[in-house]
Amino acid sequence: MTLREKVGQMFVVRPEALDPEAYYNSPTDLNNISLQAVNERMRETAAKYPMGGVVLYANNIKNPAQLTSFVAELKALPSHPLLCIDEEGGSVSRLSNNQAFRLPKYPHMAQLAASGRTKDVHDAAYEIGTYLAGYGFDVDFAPVADVNTNPRNVVIGPRAFSNDPKVAASMVKAFLKGLQKTGVLGCLKHFPGHGDTTADSHFGYAMSRKTWEEMEDCEMIPFKAGLDAGAKIVMTAHISLPNVTGSNTPSTLSSMILQDKLRGELGFKGVIITDAMEMGAIIRQYPIEDACVMAIKAGVDILLCVREYPQAFETVLAAVRRGEIPESRIDESVRRILALRKN
Repeated sequence: MTLREKVGQMFVVRPEALDPEAYYNSPTDLNNISLQAVNERMRETAAKYPMGGVVLYANNIKNPAQLTSFVAELKALPSHPLLCIDEEGGSVSRLSNNQAFRLPKYPHMAQLAASGRTKDVHDAAYEIGTYLAGYGFDVDFAPVADVNTNPRNVVIGPRAFSNDPKVAASMVKAFLKGLQKTGVLGCLKHFPGHGDTTADSHFGYAMSRKTWEEMEDCEMIPFKAGLDAGAKIVMTAHISLPNVTGSNTPSTLSSMILQDKLRGELGFKGVIITDAMEMGAIIRQYPIEDACVMAIKAGVDILLCVREYPQAFETVLAAVRRGEIPESRIDESVRRILALRKN
């Protein structure tokens, strides 16, 4: 692979990032942009800036026929990108919440898990994976492995399976097992745990005051269960842990969280993907190009939803060429990503 091809593998983008005419200032602007087919501008961008994956959101999906066509067009792009989506069940379900699709609708995972029956969660994940695979998706950004311990949490809430880490752990494992049977890759999120925060990292700074020892007794329990169940992808949270790292650096940009804790203590050998880099917790604190370089240096393998994709691509490429990021560091991530694509 050329260096450009290797750098491109480390980006998963929205379709809009490939079309200069679909520029958006914030994700809310996407409500007015319905990019639902590959156009020539997108093909030109993808040829120059080959990306590892594309993630679809509700505004990219109209009906079954359109989605089938769009997925085929995206997979035909030069880099043959992985197709990703958020389909957790409940409110974060891009397909089942679209009235044009006749698909099973599941409640929030907390409601589904309230029965205490892991089979209910396993079977739901199997159904979700079955219809995702049918449409050609490779990765589902689920399950949520957070523990909903803070009643003032505005971003996780019932998306998490439980406020009890042991219950959450059993349900995370069940969800992953159900999804794995369909061939769709699951993704544990949001490491190291977004359940104890009160702020929403979509809009700005979010933090937890827990120590690592406190997190080991709570947040790490479902993450460890998911890793034991064979999770091959972990998504970072943009939350800060000052009583762990000694700084306000978001976990996405922290080598202590990603290298020392996730890879070192937990032994994770798979792919680390960021939460969306267009979120406020990142872009309100850092220039996005700098944040992308920082994330890779911290240990991230894939950068998700960088709005300024071509600029960020060139910035990372330049950082490698001048030696700020060793090419061997890029190779580490690309090997993990290529191994993931073989699954």
